[in-house]
Amino acid sequence: MSDNEVISIPSTMEGRRHQFNPVLTEQEIKRLHRFGTIRQYARGVRILEAGHTCFGMLVTLKGSITICKYDGLGNSEFLTEHGPGEFTAEVSQLSGRPSLVNATAKDDVEVLEVSPENLRALVIAEAELGERIVRALILRRVGLLESEGGGLVLVSPQGNAALFHLQSFLRSNGYPYRILDPKDDEQARALCEYYQPGPDDWPLVVCPDGAVKKNPSNAEVGFCIGLLPVIEDKLWDVVVVGAGPAGLATSVYAGSEGLSVLALEQRAFGGQAAASARIENYLGFPTGISGGALAGRAFVQAQKFGVEVAIPAPATRLLCDSWPLRVEIDGGQIVRAKTVVLASGARYKRPALDNIGEFEGRGIYFWASPIEAKLCKSEEVVLVGGGNSAGQAAVFLSGYAQKVHMVIRGDGLKATMSTYLIDRIKATPNIELHTHTEIVALEGNDDGLSRVTFRCKDTGEVDSCDVCRMFLFIGADPNTAWLADCGVEVDAQGFIRTGFDAIKDQCRAKMTLADAPQRAPLETSVPGVFAIGDVRSGSTKRVAAGVGEGAAVVSQIHAFLANLPVTSS
Repeated sequence: MSDNEVISIPSTMEGRRHQFNPVLTEQEIKRLHRFGTIRQYARGVRILEAGHTCFGMLVTLKGSITICKYDGLGNSEFLTEHGPGEFTAEVSQLSGRPSLVNATAKDDVEVLEVSPENLRALVIAEAELGERIVRALILRRVGLLESEGGGLVLVSPQGNAALFHLQSFLRSNGYPYRILDPKDDEQARALCEYYQPGPDDWPLVVCPDGAVKKNPSNAEVGFCIGLLPVIEDKLWDVVVVGAGPAGLATSVYAGSEGLSVLALEQRAFGGQAAASARIENYLGFPTGISGGALAGRAFVQAQKFGVEVAIPAPATRLLCDSWPLRVEIDGGQIVRAKTVVLASGARYKRPALDNIGEFEGRGIYFWASPIEAKLCKSEEVVLVGGGNSAGQAAVFLSGYAQKVHMVIRGDGLKATMSTYLIDRIKATPNIELHTHTEIVALEGNDDGLSRVTFRCKDTGEVDSCDVCRMFLFIGADPNTAWLADCGVEVDAQGFIRTGFDAIKDQCRAKMTLADAPQRAPLETSVPGVFAIGDVRSGSTKRVAAGVGEGAAVVSQIHAFLANLPVTSS
């Protein structure tokens, strides 16, 4: 019999205990038998090993299984026991990623083993039961994120810029980790004595399987934790470049309609929208929803429908001189696709300041998540920008910072920001708006940014402010430079043209419009290549608009695939 009283549930989710660890009835378990295989394990057998075992779901039929958090340093912490009717798994298992926990047979046990493929089939075929299972998987991941232990171990002195970037990468992708400072932790000191890290080797990263890496790249960490899988060499129906709201919408709708989908994302699912502290004008969420929560739900949906998501996997070239289309990924791997959806969004703009790169991650930030907000506690901070993202960030940071100096070059916010946000900024006493103002100089030291210098555009007056944190929300440039080899038509600003706009120059050279090549509304100048979201010329730069285009493009993909003159495998 399972001892539900000992299950480790974060206090924030205590009221959702029944959702965190549901118990299936005998009738429900009978319905699951067609999705799995019955297996037996003797007492003491390690069924799942953190960082190694890839599985779907184990439903306990007889006996009980002990679940423990485990990290690569050998630290183990009891979580719970799963008795008859209970099941193992969290969101990683929807896509067959490595386990984050150890599972050991407490006594002789019998389980129903469900593979990742069958787990996805189960949650779709059994709608009500599938809803309960998916909710439990999500809550368990949230629990791991909110508790100490398990996942990655990051060893570094505090304040290291590379440590901050890695924290941000992991947090944005919803992966648990903990930080050990060699000054305070004996295990961290022992690790440093063995590996002797130099100044450029921080942080040391201990993977769940025990491997230790010195200041690894995001790609190395992605492989380490299973976010960056070995991509199957096959012909995909759809390759989606970018996993922001638009790209995730395409992935979900295309996957749910039976298309094989590979989504490539260069940093973290959710794109820039995931950095929004609260989105209050998204349909269906009257009390608002954070960008991270919205993106996280979409990411789980994509996995539920069998979408392969690779992070970080920046696309470096689109090759369209022959069919099938080919996308080259950083590192040289080529993936083949019948269609490609460009949802690559935009890159953050940076002021023209010579030393700005010195302080990125050490005082200068391009998003405002809880990680950055905690750094600002009781400090004065500078936020540059006047769009909706800037407004959301300013309001969010005002709950942590002593004062938020909001800097814009224009004479007000009305032309660039939603009215509800303007009203909220006016009503927040510790937000001060500086109009007709620009940043002209940055100063700092070994610890990072320490001073920002402003100039009033009207009077030329120069003033300085001693601040250690500055947030930049000054817009973004389209991420389209990597398309040069394919010749995708872009407008004067570099955004991708679609539909008639993509071929109008070709149409001018034709005698009649009927002779002109035809394109779907979201199709680019290259057949089979579509563009959606912020990267598309003329698009509405809103989350809802990106999601709408991501859904709409799927019907156009179906139409394109239905008319292909050849098939290939």
